[in-house]
Amino acid sequence: MNNIAVIAGDGIGREVIPAAIDVIERAAPGGASLKFREFPWGCEFYRQNGRMMDRDGLDRLKESDAIFLGAIGDPAVPDHISVWELILPIRQRFDQYVNFRPMRLMPGVPCPLVGRAASDVDMICVRENSEGEYAGLGGRLHIGTPHEVAEQTGLFTRRAIERIARFGFDVASKRPRRRLASATKSNALQHSMVLWDDAVASVAKEYPSVEWRKYHVDALAARMVTDPGSIDVIIASNLFGDILTDLGAAVSGSLGVAPSANLNPERKYPSMFEPIHGSAPDIAGRGIANPIGAIWAGALMLDHLGFRDGHDRIVAAIERVLGNAGPRTPDLGGKATTKEVASAVAAAL
Repeated sequence: MNNIAVIAGDGIGREVIPAAIDVIERAAPGGASLKFREFPWGCEFYRQNGRMMDRDGLDRLKESDAIFLGAIGDPAVPDHISVWELILPIRQRFDQYVNFRPMRLMPGVPCPLVGRAASDVDMICVRENSEGEYAGLGGRLHIGTPHEVAEQTGLFTRRAIERIARFGFDVASKRPRRRLASATKSNALQHSMVLWDDAVASVAKEYPSVEWRKYHVDALAARMVTDPGSIDVIIASNLFGDILTDLGAAVSGSLGVAPSANLNPERKYPSMFEPIHGSAPDIAGRGIANPIGAIWAGALMLDHLGFRDGHDRIVAAIERVLGNAGPRTPDLGGKATTKEVASAVAAAL
């Protein structure tokens, strides 16, 4: 039995997660027993209880084999509250130090880059997910006065950099091109990013078959737009990876298509899977949100749980629906509903 904690969350998360679960259950191999348990946490829970989750929420999540998250966010709740009281505590408590994000242009999806086809956009970002710029160190003084000051300190350790680099090189070594790009800014950040460069170079010696180079993050962002076919696997710090993966999703046609996985590779704690899009309050409740990102995130979850065949069947089904001019939600230029797209993917299995 695989126990999966479900946090649909807010906005369109409540629409795409149920649609994705139906596809996941259909795609799971016959012997796979999946038990989904829903938790009503998120911004609505916060408005009612003053907390984003129950006080024992992390202890309850720890008993699961995986966490399936929809979206968190509401205009009535400041983002730093919703992120720091739910998403980041889960990632940090369960040492989900790998944020794994495929950035791939699916067949049939228009690319915003002129002249680019599906074969030109196939990247993966391996983002350090436990420290860096999102470590939460710092504070504010003299709030509300002309002398107000804020400090936000990034935390970088050789151990964390080496383990994310090693994971990234492992991924690159299994892909046909065996190419890795390290995002840095060591020309300006002379302490944290110089340590990053040193640690990555040290790990690179273990992978002679992988071609790699470091790019200043701004130059790498430009290359993702001007020559995406030259990029294969990216390793990046928490902040740089966050920004680059949204760019990668845009290059891939829509944020609604992109999945992500927050992994604890050693499986000591549950990993968390989610689409990268937000709660999209402007379209929430209209039934037109794109479920592909959530469905694809569910495929990553099946792979993590040991059901690679289920993962492959879902990805192939997505390719068939999008590549054969199947139903599309408005973000991809269509008029289909969330349920219609999810049903088409399920049928394509």
